[in-house]
Amino acid sequence: MKLSRINQLHFRFILLALLNVVLLTSGFQNLYSQNTKKNRVRIKTNYVKIMDGESYFDIRATSKVEKENVDVSHVDILVYNEIEDEKIKLGTITTDVKGQSRYTLKSINDIKPDSTNTYNLLFSFKGNDQFKKASKSFSFKDVDIVDAKVITIHGINYITATLSDPNTKNPIADESLGVLVQRLFKSLRIGEEFNNTDENGTIVVPFEEELPGVDGNLTFEIVLNDHDDYGTVKALINAPLGIPVVHESTFDDRTLWSPRNKTPLFILVFANLLILGIWIPVIYLITNLFKINNAKT
Repeated sequence: MKLSRINQLHFRFILLALLNVVLLTSGFQNLYSQNTKKNRVRIKTNYVKIMDGESYFDIRATSKVEKENVDVSHVDILVYNEIEDEKIKLGTITTDVKGQSRYTLKSINDIKPDSTNTYNLLFSFKGNDQFKKASKSFSFKDVDIVDAKVITIHGINYITATLSDPNTKNPIADESLGVLVQRLFKSLRIGEEFNNTDENGTIVVPFEEELPGVDGNLTFEIVLNDHDDYGTVKALINAPLGIPVVHESTFDDRTLWSPRNKTPLFILVFANLLILGIWIPVIYLITNLFKINNAKT
């Protein structure tokens, strides 16, 4: 009886000790998590609209960790359209290893403006164990680059385009548009760096350079770049104003660097003659050996 009572006391003591250990461990974990400093996330947003194409938002998430800027990768960012007091969720994007992501609009009609024709979006990060929650509001107005084309006056080619408000159809004056031509690595600027629109919202930029292009075709960009109200807007023009590139590919020719099914003929002939030159004496000697052996028997 005494032994049973002692065992019960030991069991209660062990149970209380284990309970204290669990409580202390959870308390230390809570204290550690409360004292762990979370870093603040910065969300940067750029809006780009391609005329007769897609519109998209380029997002980048960064944070300052131990006095160094680092990319915040593999985090979810929620995208909302804010209309007055209403917030409509558009979707969720996830940053890549460089902390970058892109949210694409199939059409500007996928989002709604407020009463002043301003589009308001919110990019929100809910936070996690390492980073605090963060959000970035972004507002812009819609604008179009229309009538982008090439005209010829007195034998000189000009790039012309008009900047206008799609809601009122009114031209937008005194805004700077850049004209570039696409090249292999980076677009080349044409004319002045800043070409301000006139009272009709139009620019006219001469193109007198002689640039090579595939089949003589060049692709021009008319760009409203990183505007405070409109973001970045681009219009593209394809025009046969380049110097045709001479096709110098030897892909279909028989050359030394071609694949084996296009080996030069002289190499095939020489190699086969060399092989025959080696095997004919061998076969002749073997034949004579058989004749000598047969003659002895």
